[in-house]
Amino acid sequence: MNRFTQFENKTIAETLIEKALEFKANPLKSNTKGQGKRLGLIFLNPSLRTRVSTQLAATNLGVDSFVLNMDKETWALEMQDGVLMNKNKVEHIKDAAAVLGGYFDMLAIRAFPTLTNKEEDTEDFTINQFIKYSGIPVISLESAIRHPLQSLADMVSIRESFQEKRKPKVVLTWAPHIKSIPHAVANSFSEWALGCGHDLTITHPVGYELDEQFTQGATIEYNQKKALEDADFVYVKNWSAFNPYGKILKVDENWLLKESTLGNNQQAKIMHCLPVRRNLELSDEILDGKRSLVQTQAKNRIFAAQAVIDTMI
Repeated sequence: MNRFTQFENKTIAETLIEKALEFKANPLKSNTKGQGKRLGLIFLNPSLRTRVSTQLAATNLGVDSFVLNMDKETWALEMQDGVLMNKNKVEHIKDAAAVLGGYFDMLAIRAFPTLTNKEEDTEDFTINQFIKYSGIPVISLESAIRHPLQSLADMVSIRESFQEKRKPKVVLTWAPHIKSIPHAVANSFSEWALGCGHDLTITHPVGYELDEQFTQGATIEYNQKKALEDADFVYVKNWSAFNPYGKILKVDENWLLKESTLGNNQQAKIMHCLPVRRNLELSDEILDGKRSLVQTQAKNRIFAAQAVIDTMI
């Protein structure tokens, strides 16, 4: 089911945003709801905000959470079905996920894309293997193509920062980076911003077009300064090319967001999911200035996760 379909006369997104804001106002209002429930947090990749915010969210609801770093603390997992396991993979996902499904009431999985196998990444292969074999509800803590808890926190941050009775103009702008970065945050932010009815413009150099399934309905603008005119919110994020998949393309323009880039726009609030490479993706003057919502977004990660876990309970 699409996450933006109707649920109790509101979209699911709207319901979760409101619930997150209620938890922000009173984090412990349902602190016994999850008593006796166990949440397994499975990390195949590094994490700071996602890990801590989800544990805090679980604690606020009375849920016991357990963290496993699959790349360091457990056996290496074979993800492919029907293979001869005569190499370095010790345990099959079919067995490991089934065990975890027996131990926990819910799982939360963080798994990055390979950025080499486009078909496998686009199908969200890794997280779907956990869903397939665990037999219990699974929360995405970021997958190959989406980062929904981050995007929910972003929508919460926009909602509480924008009081006007009109659609906010939201701009997603590409930023430079030194390595190939996944599309998940950009995909997810675009999907949620459009699903919430925001006026979305995506700006990036030619060649950095995202998968169209996430951007249909957005305005695509290759001139960054033009895109930023009259923006209410500017979300800064790097991503690698989708075609050719996972590659860094040569970009001559300076896409680092600075105050001078924003021109006469005095109202724009600046967003980034963190971690951020300062003065490469975003300038110090913006990150440390009054425009920045990055710390608000980070704190709202707790309440976004809490809203989702509460709903699943």
